[in-house]
Amino acid sequence: MIKVLIERQLLEGLDEEYKLASRALLQGCMEMPGYVSGESLQDIKRPNHRLIITLWQNERCWKAWEKSERRLQLLGGICGLLATDEKVTLLAPI
Repeated sequence: MIKVLIERQLLEGLDEEYKLASRALLQGCMEMPGYVSGESLQDIKRPNHRLIITLWQNERCWKAWEKSERRLQLLGGICGLLATDEKVTLLAPI
């Protein structure tokens, strides 16, 4: 199992638009083979900073989703809401 940490910094005032777009992205993710679970979090001290943590069976499953046409399409609805590019970190248990 691996965890994928995605960090996003939203532009000011676009919370509602982001919620809708990120919900659609998570729903698409849930349809992929190898997806186990996920959660979206908001930084308490920096409300425009969002963290998404997903659990995948393995890196191959994540990479299939990451490069999928569906993800790229859904991500297009989020990119215009971000102040910076998202940062993706793959994590493995030790």
